[in-house]
Amino acid sequence: MNQISFAHRQNADLIDQYYESWKQDETSVDENWRAFFSGFELASQNGSAPTAAQLPDGTPDTGSFPEGFAAKQSRVASLIYAYRTLGHLTADLDPLGLSPRSHPQLDLSNFGLTEADLQEEYDVGHYQDGGKMPLGEVIEKLKRTYCDKVGVEYIYIQDTEIRRWLQSRMEGISMDPQFDREEKIRILKKVHEAEVFERFLHTRYSGQKRFSLEGGETTIAALDMLIEKCPHFGIEEIVMGMAHRGRLNVLANIMKKSYEFIFEEFSENYIPETVCGDGDVKYHLGYESVLKTSSEKEVEVRLASNPSHLEAVNPVVEGKARARQRIREDLERKRVLPFLIHGDAAFAGQGVVSETLNFSQLPGYRTGGTIHFIINNQIGFTTKPSEGRSSRYCTDIAKMIEAPIFHVNGDDPLAVCMVMDLALEFRQKFQKDIVIDMYCYRKHGHNETDEPMFTQPILYQRINKKRAISTILSEKLIEEGTLGEKESESIAKEFRETLDQAFEKVKSGQKESDKIEKKFRGADAVFQPPYSFDPLPTGVEEKTLRKITEALTAVPENFKLNRKIKRQLDARRRSMEENEPIDWGFAEALAFGSLMLEGTPVRLSGQDSERGTFSHRHAAFYDVETSERYVPLLHLDENQAKFCVYNSSLSEAGVLGFDFGYSLDYPQMLCIWEAQFGDFVNGAQVIIDQFLTSSESKWQQVSGMTLLLPHGYEGQGPEHSSARLERFLQSCAEDNIQVCNMTTAAQYFHCLRRQMKREYRKPLIIMSPKSLLRHKGVSSPMEDLTSGHFKEILPDPEAPAKAKTKRLILCSGKVFYDLDDYRRKNNITDTTIVRVEQLYPLNRKELEKLAKDYKKSGDLVWCQEESKNMGAWSFIAPELAEIFGKPFRYSGRGASASPAVGALTLHNRELAEFLDDAFQKKS
Repeated sequence: MNQISFAHRQNADLIDQYYESWKQDETSVDENWRAFFSGFELASQNGSAPTAAQLPDGTPDTGSFPEGFAAKQSRVASLIYAYRTLGHLTADLDPLGLSPRSHPQLDLSNFGLTEADLQEEYDVGHYQDGGKMPLGEVIEKLKRTYCDKVGVEYIYIQDTEIRRWLQSRMEGISMDPQFDREEKIRILKKVHEAEVFERFLHTRYSGQKRFSLEGGETTIAALDMLIEKCPHFGIEEIVMGMAHRGRLNVLANIMKKSYEFIFEEFSENYIPETVCGDGDVKYHLGYESVLKTSSEKEVEVRLASNPSHLEAVNPVVEGKARARQRIREDLERKRVLPFLIHGDAAFAGQGVVSETLNFSQLPGYRTGGTIHFIINNQIGFTTKPSEGRSSRYCTDIAKMIEAPIFHVNGDDPLAVCMVMDLALEFRQKFQKDIVIDMYCYRKHGHNETDEPMFTQPILYQRINKKRAISTILSEKLIEEGTLGEKESESIAKEFRETLDQAFEKVKSGQKESDKIEKKFRGADAVFQPPYSFDPLPTGVEEKTLRKITEALTAVPENFKLNRKIKRQLDARRRSMEENEPIDWGFAEALAFGSLMLEGTPVRLSGQDSERGTFSHRHAAFYDVETSERYVPLLHLDENQAKFCVYNSSLSEAGVLGFDFGYSLDYPQMLCIWEAQFGDFVNGAQVIIDQFLTSSESKWQQVSGMTLLLPHGYEGQGPEHSSARLERFLQSCAEDNIQVCNMTTAAQYFHCLRRQMKREYRKPLIIMSPKSLLRHKGVSSPMEDLTSGHFKEILPDPEAPAKAKTKRLILCSGKVFYDLDDYRRKNNITDTTIVRVEQLYPLNRKELEKLAKDYKKSGDLVWCQEESKNMGAWSFIAPELAEIFGKPFRYSGRGASASPAVGALTLHNRELAEFLDDAFQKKS
């Protein structure tokens, strides 16, 4: 029997699978396939006589779909499905006119249909609310919906409800913008403002970098539409992140930053009146505004500061949004919206994009869905898309989370704003990410001093001939009778006059009276007291510690606890009842519990943080029979603060960025990120360099973010020994961060509490222990927790009399116990070992006292377990030489390219050698 096909031969197996599935359960396949297979069955039952046909490659079709009207009905259903799937491939997306406008898989012949079938009416299923429609009309509407100025990808979404909702919204209006006259004129006005602003800067400040938005000015209209629609959907706040391109335009025309101040920043003689720190370039700065919509409703908009690492701000924005949701008690995550603006090359190329998308639906990191808006310049610096990605679209990475993707022509502001409205509705309904890919172009080079004709001469010849977006939109609105010819120009003229007035004020020297206030008006800057070494009592009453212990060691009735965990809880209970020393993990839990009882919430996030890499924490218990989860720290007291602990995805940059953002907007919370091993922090270096260590200096943004980085040389090889202490110390300046390498449980207890008790916030980097977690010497007596405070310098409890000390060894971290053990085993009585528990800020006054006390000691030694070119040596050697008046002798491993040796035998040999060296007086 001869048959006909609507698809290529390679689809036959898949179609057969669908057919078999449909025969078992009709609802198991999409409605279009149901219509297709119903038509096939009907044709078979009626005995329709098929006609001969061939596949597109000319070979006889061996499919199983007979000819006849019912079969044509099935092919029409397939055609509708094909347009939904592939229509974006022929959409008019590129303002430069380079979009392909046809595709062979959408040709009529590919479905066994001809021009003669265009007048026939067919049942269109769910399309356009069902009923019958001439095929020609069906195709025309499909083209307007899926192949005009908007192309959409969504068929890969497995959730049927989402697919049908999108189809209903798009096909119901054939993607024809439904704006009234006022809305259209507002859109035109925002495009004019964006264009005039860019041309003004280009003329007045020729040759200065500003990372122009020219070619993508529709972005401003789209952002305005987003803010306008927020009150309708119950959104009160937007947390926004974007790179530098177009940022000044956004600050001026969306965030309402003073034109005068923006122009002043362009002045050759401009010096920022920062109160502290170094500041940053104008197109990296954050801003906050409360904007009033046309409905008189207010929307708070927070634009995050960001570095030139284009996508690094993404997770920071997500963390800030989550914190703002918590502050607003937005449990449904519908009142605070994260909004991210991307560049096309960066969205496809930067790994942090994937990390951020991946955790978008995870319990500890979800924010209710993010709207992603891509300013698709179709180039990355000088790199063409064909050189910058392996996928068709820059947005293909978003398919990993089944986000719908709308590609839209940036020369059609009405279409872009329509899609923005749809995206906002989608986000609010489904709480998922959605992507808008606005095709546009970059009028100048990467910046205004760059010459794009060097590398893209043909492209830029085309760009230089482009008409302004406002001109294209004005002509459309005039043609349809929305406004007259003079109205459009009057809009632009009015805005030019506003900019001229602002420029003249700056030029004539008329400035607002308080420069510092002006600089930070609307900025997200925070100023705080200077760092202080003044002791802060952080002890906790014994009865409070006992109350916490009671909750930590209890489980619900009938809860089946793992036997090993039960032994650990019994040991902790016994430690408290019998006043036995408290180990590191127990001290941490007591610190958390005491802070929460005092009203300070705690968030702990990271890789395996719930249990702890080394099974020392067990912040959550799981019933061995039911897997029921129980978190003891949530059951301290009915009035306690919140405790959150989350195992993160296997991500460093993304998750640390998220937690850093959270800490910025919720400073009242102890926010902790923990690496599985300290060296995993390598994967987060961009967040450390661009945000953690420098945000206060660059942007006056303060964070109390705490990092726990397991560190210590125990023969585990190069990858699990070092948290790269030296990198943090290299970044230390201006009291920007705190770096601690502690040796007792009590010190850790006081350090965590001190972090939340001071009047200022600084990131805290802790070289946390591994083997020391269970070292008896690390455990602390109860009285060390009930009184006292954190000590930056720890004296030697076994020190000989000062007059008898011939050798003074300073060290930090685990190596103290190696030194102390060596001293005892060798009965050495002339050596004092002092621990530097906080390496930065360095408590020089305490060290100066030490220098005075031991000025007669002949041998001054710095000992560390890290290699000489790593660890603290390079940082601390000049400091000690200055304080003590003479250089210290180095004792430790030699310089090495790798952090540690791979063999345990070599590790032990190195340890023995540098311990011998540490106690041998220099000849």
